[in-house]
Amino acid sequence: MSDGPLPEPPAPPPEPADFDAFWRATREELTTPPLCWRVHRRYDDARLGRRVEELTFDSSTGERAFAWLTYPRTTDVTHGMVVSHGYQGRPDGPDEYAPAPSAAKIFPCAPGLPRSLSPTIPPVTAEHVLHGIGSRQTYVHRFCAADVWRSASVLLERFPGIERLDYNGGSFGGGIGALALPWDDRFRRAHFYLPSFGHHPLRLAVPCTGSGEAVRRLVAREPQVRDVLGYFDAATAATRIRIPTFVSVARRDPAVPPIGQFAVYHALAGPKRLYVLSAGHMPYPTESTERAARDRELAAFFA
Repeated sequence: MSDGPLPEPPAPPPEPADFDAFWRATREELTTPPLCWRVHRRYDDARLGRRVEELTFDSSTGERAFAWLTYPRTTDVTHGMVVSHGYQGRPDGPDEYAPAPSAAKIFPCAPGLPRSLSPTIPPVTAEHVLHGIGSRQTYVHRFCAADVWRSASVLLERFPGIERLDYNGGSFGGGIGALALPWDDRFRRAHFYLPSFGHHPLRLAVPCTGSGEAVRRLVAREPQVRDVLGYFDAATAATRIRIPTFVSVARRDPAVPPIGQFAVYHALAGPKRLYVLSAGHMPYPTESTERAARDRELAAFFA
């Protein structure tokens, strides 16, 4: 872990008075339609040492979403995990960076991003992050969060013996997970890695190389967009998360401003654990050593 003083907890971002009501209504609306999931391919993956299924299900957008599902070949499955990706999508297949070898894991691809490409949602990060941002009802992050719930339902239908469901998400997936988890009591533990979308008023004051830069520039031209972003602030949502949560943050990060990452951690309402990396979204000399140490702690957290 990177040593040194940590940023002081910021004052919380302003939140809409109907934040909770909006998200509860969103969950009710977007989890009601049937999942209609279907497995298209099954195979053994020697690289992962796991059985893999490629499947699709009905997205909250009304289109089809793609996911990989992996599971151990030799043990009964009682542990499940939803693993969400960064804003680059997941074009190359599932990864196993979440250290929970006995778990069945579903790797959903978010609406409009690679493998869940859409004729209506642009796949380019700087365009995707602005899609539908004129209204809280149409903003793409609403549907991305809803597909976390829907993919969890697919996993639980596929493995009805699952007794514990956890979440792991990095960058985009960390922020989307923070938005989704307060409204779904099936989840028991979570890991947010370099979480995005935390404390929009602070993060949008910092130029970056990630999706936030497109939002920052739009807000400079159209400040009324801040009203919509208030419903999609991961730090606001984190104040409603009461399950044990492990957060990996970076002191330096060109893509996701660290001030927003720390804001998500500080806002969490339940038991929490912090792991501070020297940097994120960039190579650095001690990267492999720090991540290996983090993964040992994370494995114990998810055990």
